[in-house]
Amino acid sequence: MLSFSVLLLLLLSCLITIKYLKVIWATRNLPPGPVPFPFIGNLWTLSFKLHPDTLTKLAETYGNIYTVWLGETPLVVLNGYKAVKDGIISHSEVLSGRPVASFLKDLIGGKGIVMANGHTWKQQRRFGLMTLRKLGLGKSVLESQIQEEARCMVEQFTAERGEAFDPIFILEHAVSNIISAVVYGHRFPIDDDTFQELIRSNHYITENLSSPWARCRNETDSTFDEENLMAVIIDFFGAGIETTGVSMLWGLLYMVAYPHIQEKVQKELDTVLDGNPLYYEDRKRLPYTNAVIHEILRFGNISAVGIPRTCIKDLKVRNYFLQKHTMVLANLHSVLYDPKYWKTPKQFNPQNFLDRGGNFLMNEAFMPFSAGSRVCLGEQLARFQLFIFFSTLMQSFSFRLPEGETEVNTQYRYKLTLQPHPFKICAIPRL
Repeated sequence: MLSFSVLLLLLLSCLITIKYLKVIWATRNLPPGPVPFPFIGNLWTLSFKLHPDTLTKLAETYGNIYTVWLGETPLVVLNGYKAVKDGIISHSEVLSGRPVASFLKDLIGGKGIVMANGHTWKQQRRFGLMTLRKLGLGKSVLESQIQEEARCMVEQFTAERGEAFDPIFILEHAVSNIISAVVYGHRFPIDDDTFQELIRSNHYITENLSSPWARCRNETDSTFDEENLMAVIIDFFGAGIETTGVSMLWGLLYMVAYPHIQEKVQKELDTVLDGNPLYYEDRKRLPYTNAVIHEILRFGNISAVGIPRTCIKDLKVRNYFLQKHTMVLANLHSVLYDPKYWKTPKQFNPQNFLDRGGNFLMNEAFMPFSAGSRVCLGEQLARFQLFIFFSTLMQSFSFRLPEGETEVNTQYRYKLTLQPHPFKICAIPRL
């Protein structure tokens, strides 16, 4: 008679075999990819994270559309500009869903904009866009707030007196204050001890609920409630600080790493502006500076691989049929480094955005804010801030390594976003 332990082992073996056969059977209709293991799928191959370099390397073996398994869940990965365009742009609406089961979904409950689906997502996204426009996005009102924040940032950098310092707190404070101006209607001083606490305060959320923004509430299918408003504010702050704050951090690091580029930017700013105030419209007269900012967003792309989407109905991409609810990931990193679309994909080079005559030239593979119906809501706000903040700092300071340091670490740290390693710089005021 078989012992209990042997029966248990046989039962477990049968369970593993059945689970594995189900996964293998499911792969027949999906793009090719590495063979999944029982239960963990390809998580071991991925080192348990969606690292952009790993995903790009897998494309060399399995093609620009392939499947990896996150446990028992398939994830179709799109690599390179053409595959990503065929997916999230050509089929923008169909690939507008978000995974129902995910860490972010569990954290914020499918509210707000970033991780919401269906009617909630559409209504909250419209609300977000309307809010940005009503508060002056693209108009002189908001631009003047960004200019004022840039002036405060210059004061804070000047206060360091040319000594080595970590710029991250000042940069994040400046970006946070622009979002605060949008969300709360005012900025916070950098020495305010309760600044971080106030950002999360429900007091401001309930204040906004009593404003005219909440009077769509008579709709029978309205999603305007306190939970959604809180989620939208979290989306605004999270996305805003990450895109602009970390991109500014990369920008300063690259200017220290490539002083000849920094000098060329400063020369163009001095020549064209001649000490006059800086406006976003001036980017058209500053092609090299504009190219450098775009190259910062490309080469130091913080979005890594982006956030997975799901098919809201059956979809055909290239020769592959994807069923409704299939998760799809557009590897944005592979687009911004696609050798078919960039002159020097693996080098920091503003010439990627300049023609032979030195004129600014947009590249169709420039997708740091993603694309399609899920494109970053704050893209235009981020562009305003990056141009004014970066150009103002380049006008005001020359950035150098601290005394005794000779090497700049431009390798990224992989977190939720791609971030530079901690560093210190010296901001030397320019006369």
